[in-house]
Parts: sequence; C-alpha cells; structure tokens
Amino acid sequence: MPFTFDLPNRLRAKAAPELVVDDESHFARIARSLEEQKTQLQTRLDAARARPAGTGQSAMDRDTEVHRLSARLRTLSRYSLDLCLGRMVTDSGDTVYIGRLGLLDASDERLLVDWRSPAAEPFFAATHQDPRGLVSRRRYRWEGGRVIDYWDEVYVGTDEANPAALDDQSAFIASLGASRSAQMRYVLGTIAADQDAIVRAPARGALVVDGGPGTGKTVVALHRTAYLLYADAQVGRRAGGVLVVGPHAPYLAYVADVLPSLGEEGVRTCTLREMVPGAEAFPDEPEPDVAKLKADVRMVAAIEPAVAFYEEAPTEGMEIALPEGTVRVSPGDWAEAIASVEPGTPHNDARDRVWSALLEILADKRVSDGEGQDPLDAWGDEGGEGVEDEGEAEFDAYGLDRDDGAADRRALESSAELADAFGRVWPRLRAQDVVGDLWEVPAYLRRCAPWLTPSEAAKLRRRRSHAWTTADLPLLDAARRRLGDPDAWRRRQRQQAEARAEARDRADVTAQLIATDDSELHVMSMLRGQDLRHALQADVALSDADPLAGPFAHIVVDEAQELTDAEWQMLLSRCPQGNLTIVGDRAQARHGFTESWTDRLARVGLSRVAVRTLSVNYRTPSEVMAEAEPVIRAAIPNVTVPTSIRASGVPVTHASVDELDDLLAGWLAEHEEGTACTISTRLGQEETHGRVRRLRPEHAKGLEFDLVVLVDPDTFGGGITGAVDRYVAMTRATQQLVVLRS
Repeated sequence: MPFTFDLPNRLRAKAAPELVVDDESHFARIARSLEEQKTQLQTRLDAARARPAGTGQSAMDRDTEVHRLSARLRTLSRYSLDLCLGRMVTDSGDTVYIGRLGLLDASDERLLVDWRSPAAEPFFAATHQDPRGLVSRRRYRWEGGRVIDYWDEVYVGTDEANPAALDDQSAFIASLGASRSAQMRYVLGTIAADQDAIVRAPARGALVVDGGPGTGKTVVALHRTAYLLYADAQVGRRAGGVLVVGPHAPYLAYVADVLPSLGEEGVRTCTLREMVPGAEAFPDEPEPDVAKLKADVRMVAAIEPAVAFYEEAPTEGMEIALPEGTVRVSPGDWAEAIASVEPGTPHNDARDRVWSALLEILADKRVSDGEGQDPLDAWGDEGGEGVEDEGEAEFDAYGLDRDDGAADRRALESSAELADAFGRVWPRLRAQDVVGDLWEVPAYLRRCAPWLTPSEAAKLRRRRSHAWTTADLPLLDAARRRLGDPDAWRRRQRQQAEARAEARDRADVTAQLIATDDSELHVMSMLRGQDLRHALQADVALSDADPLAGPFAHIVVDEAQELTDAEWQMLLSRCPQGNLTIVGDRAQARHGFTESWTDRLARVGLSRVAVRTLSVNYRTPSEVMAEAEPVIRAAIPNVTVPTSIRASGVPVTHASVDELDDLLAGWLAEHEEGTACTISTRLGQEETHGRVRRLRPEHAKGLEFDLVVLVDPDTFGGGITGAVDRYVAMTRATQQLVVLRS
C-alpha cells in the first residue's frame, strides 16, 4: 500500500496504484516544499529577531516582519500533508490541487492553490448540473498525516487517463458522523456548493445566512470571514478588518481555532457583553416589560439628549475674580466656546477643546471698567514678561512645543474659580452615571425619552440605579461612545509629563556630551541641530484605543435572531457602512421572530439586505430530528425544519434522571473519543469535567456534542421560549440523544 494512503481493509481497492500514484508523487513534492519553507522561515525569523530593534519606523518594520514570519511559520507547522484538501481535473486536462494555503516549490511551481483564490472556486462550486469546467473532483479525509479515505466525483466520465474510485459518498458522510472535540473541527474539505456560494458572496450590504440547526451556518460565517480578509482589499485589516460577534463565551471558545486554521490570526471576536467593560457579570433582566422598553431603539436615541443636557451654554453671565481684576464670562462666550467643537466629537474628548477655546476668547476679550481700562493689560506689564521669558527658555532648552499664548491666558488657566465654573458647564461624565440618572431621576428621563407613558417611566425606575442587567448594555454602550473615555485626560497628562521629563534628561545628556567633546571637529556640536535633537526624542505613545470600538469594515454576527433593536445599534455603530454577515434561524429565537429578516433589519436601519437559506441538516441524525421537529412545531406550526442528510442508527433514549451518572460513565467507557453534554436548568454553575460539559439551555446554541442528555426538559419553560430551548438543546446531538425525566 502506498505510504500516504492508509485506507481500511473495506476500502483497500481504492488504494490501487493507478488510482493514487499521481497523488503520492504530488504529496512527496508538497512534503519537501513544506520542510524547506519551514526551515527558511525559521532562519529568516531568527535573523529578524537578532536585528537591533531600533526606533521609529525601523522598529515598526522589524516588528511587522517578525509577526508576518511567525504567523506563516505557525500556520505551516499546524499541518503537514493535510494542508491539501483535494484535487480537481479540468476539462483542459490540468490537475489542480487545492490547499488551506497556497504553496510553491523552490522553482515557483504551484503545488497548492489557496482555497480562497478564484482558481479554486470550481472545486467547491461544481455540481452535476453545473460542473464549472471540471472532469472530476477528489476530496481527502486525513488522520495522523495519512489519507484514510477519499471521495471521487466524476462529471464527464472516466478513462485510463483519468481513473476514479466511484463509491458512495464515504468521506463526506463519514466526516459528518465523526466524533466531536472541545473545538469545532476543520470542515473546509466538505464545504458544499450552496455554502461556498455564500462564503464568496460580495462583502457589501447585509447578507443573511438563514437556516435551521446543523445546516452549517456557523461554518459558512467563519470561512466567509477568512475569505473576505483574503479576497477583499476593502475588508482587510488596514481597512478596518472583520469583527466576529458570538452569542456567549462557550461559543467563542468552541470556534476559536477555526480562523487560525485557515491562516487568519488576530481576528477580533467578542460577545455583546464584552463590548462594554465589566458587563460580563451582568444578569439577565428579570422583568419582561422592562426588557422590552430598554430594547426599543428609541431608548438608545435617548442617550443623545441625555448628554446634550450637559453641553448647553448657561443663560446667565458670571464674573471670575483674578489676581489683577475680574473678567466677565457672558452666555455668548460660553456658546462660542462650545460651538468650536467638531460635530461628532465625544463629550469628554471635546472638553479640552472647549476649555482651550474659552481661554482664547477670554484672553482676547477687552473687559472695560467703564473708563477704558483693561485689567488684563496689567498682567503682561507687571508679571507676565518674566514668566514668558522663563517659559521660552525652558521650552527652547528641551525642544518642547512652545506655548504661544499670552500671560493673560496663563492667568485665566490657573483660575480655580473659572475651572470650577467650566466643570459645571461642561462636566466630565461617565456612562454609568448618565444611564443611571435616567433610571433614578424622573424629570431627566421625561426630558430625554418624552415618548414614554407615565406607567412605562415608572417601570424603569430603580432604587439602585447601577444594578445593571443585560438590557442596559445597549444604553451603556451608546453612552460610552457618545462620551468618550473620562480618564483619557489623566493619561494624556501623564504622557506629557513623561515626555517633558525625558526631554529634560536627553537635553542634559546632550549638553554634557557637547561640553566634554574635545574632538578636533567637535562632532558632538551637531547635536544642537534640530533634526538630530528631534531624532533623540523618545517615542512616547499611549494607546487609548478600544479594540472593539471599530469602525470595522465588516461584522459577522451569529445567532442574530436573538438581537433586540437596541442591540443592533451596538453593531451598526461599529460598522456604519452596514456591511454585515448575519447568521441565524428565526425558529431558534427564544422570544419569537414573526417578521421576515428583511422587515426586521429594515426597522433597525439596514436597507441593503440579501437572504440566503440553507436547508440541509448535516449535523443532526434523522432519529433526533424526528423527535425535535414536533417540539418546535407545537409552538411555531409553520416553522421551516431542515432535512437531515444522514442517520446514526441510534434511537433516542428516554430514562430516569436517577440514571444520569451511570449513563455518562457507561458512554465514556464505551467511547474513547467524542464529547458529551448534559443540558439542564438546575445548574448553579456551568462546568466541564473531562469530555463532559454541563450547560444551561440558553448557552447551548452554536455548539455540538456526540451525546446530548436533556435533564427534565419540561423545566425549560413554557411558550415559545421553552419550546425553542428544548428544540435547540435536542439538535446539538451529532450521534445520540437521551432524555431524562424525574
């Protein structure tokens, strides 16, 4: 038997030399090229790391090179020959091998075509109705670096020049029934034509991937992410990149390895909770009426007037006492300073701009005492000149930016009374305080949300205004974005202080080097030059950027049927162009979903919407779907249920809750691989014990397990929510479902 093919006895005929000799030869070339490239990459990586880091652009270039080489080496090291997904023979007689990545040999001959490239598209898109120029297609099933099965499809016919093994869809069906692990398996080799069409669809607008359990929606979404980053320059990281939003932390852990396996590292993933710092501990809103009110998009819009309340100019003037007299600040002065802010500037970020504008206005203002005297003139005559000269000397000595403001501005800037007045007119705000005040101060809520009825406003009242729930997430997020970081000014002050201190240190060193330079050419005197002095400046930079703030070029959101109108605003604020991949199943909406996708998305602000539907259930055996379908139809009679493509041969089992421990122990002893999950509402804390997970029903979405055990499913609740939770929990099973009741 050829070395690379390790087929079981029942498939021994498929290892005949005439069927696999070409593959064996090509695999040998791939193996050699992989080892050569890994060695070369490691050598280049070692050399890059050994180079001095340098500063500025040189340091950035070195870091970029190290990152690029490391990422490529990690990807190539992740696989061996299983980097190859399959091959296709075109009607022109060319044999093209498809890989997870593209691969060249030492002479730049193409060994593997990247699955995302246009040249690879026929491999995934070909059907018997539309062969896409193919004669045949072969997909491999790998294990331990060996081919343990392969699947041939022939579109035109076979001959001695193009031999094929024509059996059932063994590799495909076997892969669907393979044991599950703690993370999603690599399923790229079995992407179907309808799924591939969605993966390669244009990035513009909103694309809804609709389908029932097991139809591969998540697989499609993740592969689409990798495809867009590869194929669309307007989506790549320099253009904003892709954000993947999942329903809960177990989902993100489950799919964490998929994108790196496709050669895409560093893609941002998060839940909605993670978009708001500290929200991971928020409980669900216990009162449905309150949750419904906060889910209204109008509540998100109420944040704007809530913040604008703190950005209004006073209607009365005030006088500020200064060491050399007084200055009057009129309502017009405040209005002019506030008007200096660019539209869209976050409130806290604009604070420095308003303060600076106010100082400029007052410093330029001629305040007369009625006899033509200007008290501000005295500041420059008596004390300002010496201070200014001292300041100029200090700034010149250390190469810092000069303050061109006059002494009167410095006097105003040091006025505690003016600073206090400014703090009242334009206070530094925190999102928690703004949203909390809405629930605590009735007049404030009426002002910002006048559409609320008195009874609705009363429902939103809270004695503990900061007792947050998940329903508060969209409002806190909107407030954070509208306000900006209230602590950024402290970081800026610290950064400026560090820059000044370092500049002084460097200036001292420079002066000492010049003073002690006894060389004939006085080389050190060159350090007086402006360019060299700036070159010696330290690169001090503090990043205040929130990595989840966006804007992103594209957002992929899974389990999107659960999002409220208010939660949609969290996504749209991070992707203003509205370029999204939206994954969901209306039948799995815990609170019902009676609209069409188009209507729902139009209501939240998305007008360019295309819907693609997946109808084949690749995951759930027909035995399980036969029991799950009546459960969901009892609550939603007209629901669309996907058709299972396979049977497991294992009937659904019903037993007593008392048998749970023995059942799990027996299954683990009988199955050396695979994962099991018990789904129950009686869990105090979700747990993982080896290959057994324990989850609540609402946290099972997006996951899959070989064995699923439902514990007292009648306790999951009534109505649509209870039916959906039971339906979702049942359809997590890829092999066996057991239902236990007390």
